[in-house]
Amino acid sequence: MPLVTAEKMLYDAQKGGYAVGAFNVENMEMIIAAVEAAEELRAPIMLQTTSSTVRYASVKQFYANARAMAEQVSVPVAIHLDHGDSFELAMQALREGYTSIMIDGSHYDFEKNIEITKRVVDAAKPNAIPVEAELGKVGGKEDDLEVKDAGYTDPVEAKEFVERTGITSLAVAIGTAHGFYEGTPKLDIERLKEIKKYVDIPLVLHGASGLSDEDVIKCIKEGICKVNFATELRVAFSDGVKAVLKQNPDVYDPKAYLKVARENVKQLVKNRMIVCGCQGKY
Repeated sequence: MPLVTAEKMLYDAQKGGYAVGAFNVENMEMIIAAVEAAEELRAPIMLQTTSSTVRYASVKQFYANARAMAEQVSVPVAIHLDHGDSFELAMQALREGYTSIMIDGSHYDFEKNIEITKRVVDAAKPNAIPVEAELGKVGGKEDDLEVKDAGYTDPVEAKEFVERTGITSLAVAIGTAHGFYEGTPKLDIERLKEIKKYVDIPLVLHGASGLSDEDVIKCIKEGICKVNFATELRVAFSDGVKAVLKQNPDVYDPKAYLKVARENVKQLVKNRMIVCGCQGKY
């Protein structure tokens, strides 16, 4: 089917008590792997590209790959700009056909975050494209941005932020971090419960790579409707390539090692979809 916007699939998840898996993809192989996993599990899926990923190729290139795969399957597929780092990049993604956009103004102060977020929401509204934003700072390293002074999302501020910006989903900071964790993460589930009392739009969990399945499930139970996975997909892909080249260093056909890397990603995506509970929903 054609690419779809993320709004309906997230509200369906909210009503159904599960979460949509959102997977960061870096190349054609990862896109194929993720969408094949979704089709086999009859699950909705969001493909995500970060700012550095689209700079590596282009927004147009990733959109074309996502659209081509979506048209080959019968489950809903959305293509999402993850952590859009400027209004200009958000507009580029909008023009090229992205069906979901995140503008990340969390590194600004509260008022500046509202300003840039509302600007993107207003621009996306005529095309009915949903917009995700972040309030509070999820720690760790995401692309070129490293957050050392992570801060939690304030529930009362979250309510004001949503009302003043008109966003359709909100990424919350409750103790997760981008990348892998150095120790055992301590999630503030009580804070998530409070945010849910003040905010009725779908909530998003960033930094899920390295979280236990139990923690992810617990967050979904308390209102998370979208879970982002990035770092562990990169590791799975890279491990596949390394394994083939270690066994046979003379391999020169990229298809030989990319096939293994693709299968690694596919199996990981399936696993994460089952944890999110979104299998069999379409």
